[in-house]
Amino acid sequence: MKYINYIGIVLLVFLFDSCNSELNQEPVSNITTSNFYSNTNDFTQAVNGVYAQLTSYPAQVLWLDEMRSDNLNVISDGNRDWQGINNFSPDIASASFISSAWDTNFNGIYDANNVLSALDSKGGNISSDSLRTRFTAECRFLRAFYYFQLVRLFGQVPLIDKPMTATQVATVGRTSVSDIYDFIIKDLTFAADSLPASYTGSDVGRATSYAAKGILGLVYLTKSGPTYGINGPGLDSKEYDKALSLFNEILNSNNYAFLSDYSSIFSYSNEDNKEVIFDIQYMSSSNGASFPSLLVPVAYFTSIGISNTYGNGMGASNFAVSTNLLNSYKSGTNGATDARSTFNVQLSYSSPFIKKYLDVTKKGTSGTDWPINFIVLRYTDILLMKAECILHGASGTQDDVDAIVNQVRKRAGLGSVSNVTLADLMEERRKEFLGEGLRWNDLIREGMAVTTMNSWIKSDGITTIDEVIPDYVIYPVPATEIQTSSNLYKQNPGYN
Repeated sequence: MKYINYIGIVLLVFLFDSCNSELNQEPVSNITTSNFYSNTNDFTQAVNGVYAQLTSYPAQVLWLDEMRSDNLNVISDGNRDWQGINNFSPDIASASFISSAWDTNFNGIYDANNVLSALDSKGGNISSDSLRTRFTAECRFLRAFYYFQLVRLFGQVPLIDKPMTATQVATVGRTSVSDIYDFIIKDLTFAADSLPASYTGSDVGRATSYAAKGILGLVYLTKSGPTYGINGPGLDSKEYDKALSLFNEILNSNNYAFLSDYSSIFSYSNEDNKEVIFDIQYMSSSNGASFPSLLVPVAYFTSIGISNTYGNGMGASNFAVSTNLLNSYKSGTNGATDARSTFNVQLSYSSPFIKKYLDVTKKGTSGTDWPINFIVLRYTDILLMKAECILHGASGTQDDVDAIVNQVRKRAGLGSVSNVTLADLMEERRKEFLGEGLRWNDLIREGMAVTTMNSWIKSDGITTIDEVIPDYVIYPVPATEIQTSSNLYKQNPGYN
């Protein structure tokens, strides 16, 4: 059962902003219904509207993060919009996936700013001060989440912290990554201090204090990464102790747990389980999710007797899991089979593909209608990020790192290892989180994006992908934003 009905609030989101396709839009913070925000229910609907932009996040990270990584060797059957993303082309500023990521994240920020403004001016209409504080913290969590995604994708972006007219927005240039991070950290700190530790009933699925702490820890970890000589997400700040402290709070909370069976984490009948710290909720039936089928060949559904399935809408394109990754799955000690490979990858097909989220018995009305949540942050991720902090010099020992990695490997049916290095850890993360949209950002924050990708291109004999250069750590500013900003924005280096 799903609790936050994102799709069911489309009309409300429409009233606020989600119909807008660009940042430079006239806000409608003074909703035409003059008595809106007159009671607690109005505010509940409005806060739900801020969550609504999250529904685009899974597709965003699969197309822009998973596909960008060495996990997939994708071959198009024609002139597909995502091909340049996979191939590291400098000519992708007009790609719809990139402009959509810019738009939806800024729309989420826009919605959050509108509700926060209403909470300031009409929050007295809410039934209790504690609920008003919670609503404020939820909006600030979401605003920070959207901004963090923008920084990781584009580097410098405009900082908009209140409702503004189109004319006002047109005067706002791109803000330094450092200042954006300061803003994100303030929002997440407030959320971590103000949100409840958990929810019950119809509120399950909302952001908790531990979700805020987990994302904040990831912010510090990302910010600590190398700069690559560009205005990207890494500032070489070396704040690993700050990240570790937050991760330990989550691990020591007893609110979450390490599930013994890998597949049960993603079971349709076991959603919001003890592994899940924050996920994106989808309703069943016609309000299901599209992400389970996005990187699945359409022909696969036909081969198993499911007709009229939309699939990923990409014709006969091939979304093959890379040979390099398949070999990594096979490299377990004593010839052991990695249970994650068995669950994550469909091998008995013309080309192996990610099947992680597919349960064809649960398909709704189409190939874009799957009643399954998308996990953004889970317990195992926190564990492995703790090990990452320790390897960067935060408090802890090599034995602590080895114990964490071996706990994860044991669940996968693999033998123990020792003296785990950062490279070893990143490869373990790669196998653990396939299909969760983490690999590309993992490589970036560890300074491995350029070298790992170019080495993989060579080792797998790939001829369709251009040489990866540091500029490609971030994406280009969408061409539409460059055109409409009257030269206020300049294109990121390396892109046309």
